[in-house]
Amino acid sequence: MESRRLSAPEDYLSFLVSEIHTVIAATVDEEGLPVTCAIDMMDSDRNSLYFLTAKGKGFYHRLKARPFIALTGVKGNDTMSSVAISIRGKTEEAGECVLKRLIEANPYMFEIYPTEESRKALSSFRIYEGSGEYFDLSSKPIERKSFSFGKRNESMEFFITDGCTGCRKCIEVCPQSCINADTIPFTINSEHCLLCGNCISFCPENAVVRRVR
Repeated sequence: MESRRLSAPEDYLSFLVSEIHTVIAATVDEEGLPVTCAIDMMDSDRNSLYFLTAKGKGFYHRLKARPFIALTGVKGNDTMSSVAISIRGKTEEAGECVLKRLIEANPYMFEIYPTEESRKALSSFRIYEGSGEYFDLSSKPIERKSFSFGKRNESMEFFITDGCTGCRKCIEVCPQSCINADTIPFTINSEHCLLCGNCISFCPENAVVRRVR
């Protein structure tokens, strides 16, 4: 799937399921410390991502105690050919009907849990409200897009305020040349911005700010 075809939030969720599938996910334990594990994203729809886990695992109990997750998946042969998607959001158990659908859609689960009795150990979850970022390092310039799904509607970007004097310091240090100097204040092409922070650090007027929109 080509990056230019990814535009709506459900496109990124679908790409995560079909093209990346296995991700590294982080949850928080009872001491407030992060714990990571590898899980498969097994299905998606317009507003949710779906996965499953066994009820005996620490991952299950962390999700039940603190129903939040962050994850990252990467597809590519090396760094500069890679596409990455990161998501954070709220989770909840999705029920038996969803569990059955996930297993049928991912038949390798029948090899891991071959009997109906053994599959009773499993529970399905969905990430139903979240935000994410998409990076395509194979694109020139590098492409970055923010997206949200469910009830969340936010994205992080850098913004140049009216304090800009047109000194061009930000342009000199931008690694992706994504600052437009056609007008003052300058503007930032957020689709190619890496959020590296150079423009903020080097602006003598403190005219560049982070904002969530």
